[in-house]
Amino acid sequence: MKTTRLGICLLLAAFVSIASVGCMRIAKEGVGAARGAKGLYTPIQRISSSMGDRPLRIYKHFELAQITDDFGGKVPPDFWMPFRQAFREELAEKQLPNYSTGKTLLIRGKILHYEDSSRLGAAISPLEEVIARIELVDKDSGNIIGTANCIGRTTESINLGVARKAQGLAKAIVSWLAERYPEQIED
Repeated sequence: MKTTRLGICLLLAAFVSIASVGCMRIAKEGVGAARGAKGLYTPIQRISSSMGDRPLRIYKHFELAQITDDFGGKVPPDFWMPFRQAFREELAEKQLPNYSTGKTLLIRGKILHYEDSSRLGAAISPLEEVIARIELVDKDSGNIIGTANCIGRTTESINLGVARKAQGLAKAIVSWLAERYPEQIED
């Protein structure tokens, strides 16, 4: 009798454990749907502190220059259009100026790594990412004023795909810019 009760309790505990993992996955997917892909960055060459607390304040236009596939041609051709669109959307969302005239900051770089999720990975816990080495370049002088590794990452099945990774990379780049831009935009 005690063995039967113990077996039922263990079975019930296992069921509750499995159900809670499923519920957590559902919650994570819901949050992922709302937020979209993640954008992370790690500065490598910091923007000069001689330029002040918010060193990008002098720039009024952010221009995507050449970003190349340095990962053996593994970046799909349909990555670039959503990336450029997401970059424009992220600039607007962060309320960064993007006038057609004024001092211009070029954003250029190369894709170092591009990864799609495997079927097994998508079933367990999906992970897709694109990693780029990005340089911020003053258009007038050609000087590199900052370098960072920027990552677009998706960890929810709802966010898998080329366009979402492109969105994540754009978020990373614009977050890096926004952190170094004045809170109050000057006209």
